[in-house]
Amino acid sequence: MKAVVCTKYGPPEVLRLTEIPVPAPGDNEVLIKVFAATVTIGDTRVRAFNVPLAFRIPARFALGFWKPKKAVLGMEVAGVIESTGRDVTRFKKGDKVFAYPGFTYFGGYAEFCCLPEDRCIVKKPDNISFEEAAALPFGGLTALEFLHKANIKQGDDILVYGASGSVGTYTVQIAKYFGANVTAVCSTVNVDMVKSLGAEKVIDYTQTDFTKVNKKYDIVFDAVGKSPIFKTIKLIKPGGVYIHVVSTSAVKLFAFYALKKNKVKFIGGSFKLKLEQMEFLKILAGERKIKPVIDKQFPLENIVEAHRYVDKGHKRGNVIINVANN
Repeated sequence: MKAVVCTKYGPPEVLRLTEIPVPAPGDNEVLIKVFAATVTIGDTRVRAFNVPLAFRIPARFALGFWKPKKAVLGMEVAGVIESTGRDVTRFKKGDKVFAYPGFTYFGGYAEFCCLPEDRCIVKKPDNISFEEAAALPFGGLTALEFLHKANIKQGDDILVYGASGSVGTYTVQIAKYFGANVTAVCSTVNVDMVKSLGAEKVIDYTQTDFTKVNKKYDIVFDAVGKSPIFKTIKLIKPGGVYIHVVSTSAVKLFAFYALKKNKVKFIGGSFKLKLEQMEFLKILAGERKIKPVIDKQFPLENIVEAHRYVDKGHKRGNVIINVANN
């Protein structure tokens, strides 16, 4: 089968299109014929070994010392079940699915991908495309889980910083679904798109310093990990929540002292994947309560170009890799 392998850590050029054997599913695994995958910030960080200094030694053990242990990257996939192991009960050959292999399994940059059936795999709604389905898990699960931890509710005022990326676009939509009042922060070119997702107010950070707005929020959701902590905390009501998706040791240290003083709860870092959250995303997408934002699409052969584009840090929503025709 065709697959893109990561031969070593480095720039996009370390990715190489080649032929490798089709994996055989184990007893509890499914083999997915991949139609669509994505390039997430997670994929590019692993490829480049762009890891905070404090985590570099454990990351070498977890990801691989000189190159990724999982040569085929790709954290999100959508396709059709090609075959199943003998103990699989949730799926059958021909089922249309989308899945989140994540950092543990990867495998999306190939014509076929093997995953345990109890991984975050769900059947695809008929009214969304494989490309839309592939774009759901990474940003959708991140937004949903952190908003759940923040106990978002009807009438909450939330500010979403970095509202035009994958996590940000889902955060705006899911927050609206739960009845929150959304203020979004993005650049000029993304203002209209973010408004179309349901934000009541959009702050163009190229024109206005969002930390100087005369308003307090129940939740501030930093979807890109770039908000200035001490200034941002001043925007949060006492008892409110500061969500920071890129939670390094330095961020946690600064947040500990600042938040303790301001009586604000801090949420960040990794979280445990939950199948029920994937099922909920499926329902929201199927009912068109949320819609994946797709920026660009690239064929598998152009994976290097796709990674170069994501490395620039200005993608709108999601970047799709078209692996096979459907």
